[in-house]
Amino acid sequence: MQRIIRIVFDHNNIEKKSLLEQYYSLLALLKPHLTERTFSILAIPKLIDNNQYIAWHTPLEGQPILLSNISNPLQQTEIRNTLQNRINDIEDAVKLISVTDDERALILSWLPRFKNADNPIYVINDDPVIVNTFEGPILSITTPVPIVTPTPFLRWWHFLLLALFLIGLLGLLWYLFCSFAKPKTVVSAVKPLITQPIEPLTEINPTVKLEPEPITLENTTKQCITHEEIANITDHSKMVMVFDNSASMTITLIESQAEIKKFLNADFYSMTQKQADAYEKRMTRLPNRLSSSKKVALWAIDKIQPEVNIALVTLSSCPAAHKTSFYSYENRDKLKNKINRLKPLEYNSATPLYNGIKQASKMLDGVNRDDYILVISDGEDNCTKANICILANKISTQQPRLKINIVDIAGQHKIDCIAEKTGGKVYIAQSPTAIVEQMNNALSTMKISKPICE
Repeated sequence: MQRIIRIVFDHNNIEKKSLLEQYYSLLALLKPHLTERTFSILAIPKLIDNNQYIAWHTPLEGQPILLSNISNPLQQTEIRNTLQNRINDIEDAVKLISVTDDERALILSWLPRFKNADNPIYVINDDPVIVNTFEGPILSITTPVPIVTPTPFLRWWHFLLLALFLIGLLGLLWYLFCSFAKPKTVVSAVKPLITQPIEPLTEINPTVKLEPEPITLENTTKQCITHEEIANITDHSKMVMVFDNSASMTITLIESQAEIKKFLNADFYSMTQKQADAYEKRMTRLPNRLSSSKKVALWAIDKIQPEVNIALVTLSSCPAAHKTSFYSYENRDKLKNKINRLKPLEYNSATPLYNGIKQASKMLDGVNRDDYILVISDGEDNCTKANICILANKISTQQPRLKINIVDIAGQHKIDCIAEKTGGKVYIAQSPTAIVEQMNNALSTMKISKPICE
């Protein structure tokens, strides 16, 4: 990650601070859905020198030069075309992204800003990078490529002929089939209850072996739910999985807690770049907190009863967590793919746990039915000073049937109050095997994970 330019930042300007926070949220939303090359057109900001400056960075390697300083007109044209194509790719990807209404509004409000004519465009080996000014008029980037428009008269006749043809075809089909159709007996389809066999969890990494025996829920021979009980449930429980996707989740699980503490407090400025890279590579090698958490999260999803819808809240950056809509049983593969693609940000990585718990609780009832939040995290909130224990107490009062269980990857006991105040439990897991075992324990106390009685 290299610096492109440093720009003075007015940290007392509330509007610019808000735009910067929005931009961070925007990058977090877009990155999982874009190719690295497309995402690279967006420079990455970082406040430095007591927030007096914004340092704009890029993962691209090479000497940055301003597009306006390139003297070759043909090269300028090609780069502008590349920039426009990548902006088009972003716009196409946005149409397919599953986001909330607020998140979509944020994205749509920022798309025109990518085309702001006042934004400096830097070029690194013919790859354009936009440095956002957070100000100025929002104008489209114009490219000198000529656009050929079809003759309106011909286009009008094409559509007219096509419409007439379709109308005639539909009329013929209706005459041949619909007018002679016989009434059909309607048979109501009963959706069968789906059960899944409990399978052993495969190894996360050859260097650390997990339990070879099949993973089973506790006391499954006694604690099961019958088909009749499920059929009698009129309002099924829901679950939200709160997943920590911050940079600390990349810490390896095969080093001692003393070594991890030493790494977190290391002075990287006293090392050479080569030494720092080697140290970081050793302390983030697989299996790490994130890779193991992903694996058990996917396993956990498969153990939840088919009638229970599941949503995901990810903790990636300040100021807010990001939530999905609820996934039905038929769409759980989409949820699992989303978890599989999680990757901590290289910038502004943080754990907005307070906001994540707050959002998750608002998505659930917890009054008229039993609902659940499952938190998978390695630490406390570092985005706000708001007291998360007070929030948990408020949730327990307003939503007495909402239980929060925590799988604590770091074992620091800093967020125990969330579970304690909502009738949940904390499960400490600091190794690949422990994560499997403790996730099993966390699920076993949820009614939604009971196997169906045979």
